[in-house]
Amino acid sequence: MAQRIDGKAMARSLLAETRDAVAQLEARGITPALAVVLVGEDPASEVYVGRKVRECAKAGIRSIEHRLPADTDEAALIALIDTMNADATVHGILIQLPLPAHIDAGRVLDRIAPAKDVDGFHPVNVGRLSTGTGGLVPCTPLGIMKLLDSVIEDYRGLDAVVIGKSNIVGKPVAMLLLEREATVTVTHIETRGLPDIARKADILVAATGAPHLVRGYWVKEGAVVIDVGITRVTDHDGHTQIVGDCATHELEHARAITPVPGGVGPMTIACLLANTVSAASASLESEPA
Repeated sequence: MAQRIDGKAMARSLLAETRDAVAQLEARGITPALAVVLVGEDPASEVYVGRKVRECAKAGIRSIEHRLPADTDEAALIALIDTMNADATVHGILIQLPLPAHIDAGRVLDRIAPAKDVDGFHPVNVGRLSTGTGGLVPCTPLGIMKLLDSVIEDYRGLDAVVIGKSNIVGKPVAMLLLEREATVTVTHIETRGLPDIARKADILVAATGAPHLVRGYWVKEGAVVIDVGITRVTDHDGHTQIVGDCATHELEHARAITPVPGGVGPMTIACLLANTVSAASASLESEPA
């Protein structure tokens, strides 16, 4: 039977470490602060922002909320980002996506100072990740690696297959796996012969948002499977449930797998808080003596 990698338990452990780090920073006169910007009233975004604010409170991180109307223009949003970039008491800036259609999300995200880009989306941080030269790492890929580290000690030479080529998950997690000296193949749902490619993987990361795409015959005996997908589906009887990219009930021959929910999701928020503390620590180190 496949081991379930408990993302909730690991997130609690990381949160405890973050609280300790916050206490150490406070002893040096800094309270880490995360500013979250929500434009409009997207229901899912409201839930996500509320969850992030609650987790900040648990970690001792000061949360700053900017809730802007849906008709906020791009110039006003960029002006707010500029103000936060210049504010030394703000260590992390997060723009909740999606943004309204009239705002260019790429232009907005690029305006965030790389040192405060706790989502790890700025081109400078992407470049640092690709060259292995530091920077803030996107939260979900960072959480994935921590989950993998709980069951894998040595990545050298392992075959890793990533299904999904997004800038948020697929590409960055592939680069992190390469840094560990795994042999990485990046695929997507249009890849020809995808089941055969997936079946060669010692590590399989599924990040497509396609419910139950990965079936049992896609996964070889003893593989470690990270299921990033999270989709709400309704059956013929009207019952709704949250499912991942993998048909988990068919994967008991795997070595380990993350459940959905309770796997990658909790680690994403925990890593966001850890990134905020890292940004606060870096700001202290960069201050003139």
